[in-house]
Amino acid sequence: MGKYQLDNKGKAAVTKYHEKNKPAKFDKKQQLAKLRAEYLKKKQKQTDKE
Repeated sequence: MGKYQLDNKGKAAVTKYHEKNKPAKFDKKQQLAKLRAEYLKKKQKQTDKE
């Protein structure tokens, strides 16, 4: 085991810290929907110009 052992209170504090500072989870479906909406908007503008 490591030199420094955490008690239950310390482990809880570390877990809480890491949960708070975890980056936002990447949602692939939401990202694809956003890209699709942008693409359709751009496509619509092109057809309007013609």
